Amino acid sequence: MSLDTMSARARMLGRLRGHAPAAPATPVEALDARIDAHFAERRAHAPLALNESLAQFERMLEAAHAEVIRASAATWAADLAQRLEAAGVRRLLLDPASTEGQALAAALPAAVQARGYAQPIEQWKSELFDTIDAGFTVARSGLAATGTLVVVPDANAPRTVSLVPPLHVALIHARTLHADLHAAVAAERWRDGMPTNLVMISGPSKTSDIQQTTAYGAHGPRALWVVVVTDDSDATNASNKPTEAQETAQ
Repeated sequence: MSLDTMSARARMLGRLRGHAPAAPATPVEALDARIDAHFAERRAHAPLALNESLAQFERMLEAAHAEVIRASAATWAADLAQRLEAAGVRRLLLDPASTEGQALAAALPAAVQARGYAQPIEQWKSELFDTIDAGFTVARSGLAATGTLVVVPDANAPRTVSLVPPLHVALIHARTLHADLHAAVAAERWRDGMPTNLVMISGPSKTSDIQQTTAYGAHGPRALWVVVVTDDSDATNASNKPTEAQETAQ
C-alpha cells in the first residue's frame, strides 16, 4: 500500500470517527444492575424448587454422558465405595484432609487403596499416570441450567486429580446448587475475590476429529461420576426458601 493511499484512508477514517455519535458512558454499577435485573426476571418466570433444579442438573449431566448418583448424607460414602470396587477401581486419588475424603477412605474395602496427593508431580508422574484408576474431588457448587460442576483446586486436590485418572468422581452437596452461572457468581460473591484456579466441568473429556467422530478421554477422564448428596433438610429448606421474585418483592 502506497503512502498516498494510507494517508487517504487515514483521512477518511478520521472524518467518519469525527461524525460518529459518542457512545454514552455506562457506569459499571448501572450495567451490573441491568444484568442482575435481566436474570432475576428470567428466573422469576420459571422458579425452580430444589428437586426441580436437581432434576435439571441431572438431565444436563446425563446428556453430556456423565453418570449421576443420588445418595443421602448418611450413606453416600458406603454406596460409592461399593460402586468403585464393582467398577474395578483399585487405587483412588483423594484429599485425605477433607471431611469427604476421610469419610470415603474409611468406607473403602480392602481391595481399593486410597492415595493422597502428597508430593510434587515430578516425583511420582509414572505412578500417577499408570496406576491411579480414579480421582475423587468435592465440587464447590453446581449450575443446574448447564449441568456444570464448579471445582476449586488446591494443594491437597490440584487440577490433576480431576484431569489425569481415567475416572473422575465428583461429589456435590445439593444445597450448593445454583440456578445458573449468574446466580452462582452473585451468591458466592466472586467479584470479591476469584480463586487462582477455578474449573468448570460439564461431563467427561471429549473431542471430535474432522469427521465429527466423538472420542472420550483424549484430553482428560473418559468417565465422570457425579455424586449428589441430599438429606431431609435440603428438601425442607427448598420448600421454605422464597423465590427470587418473592425476595425482590419483600
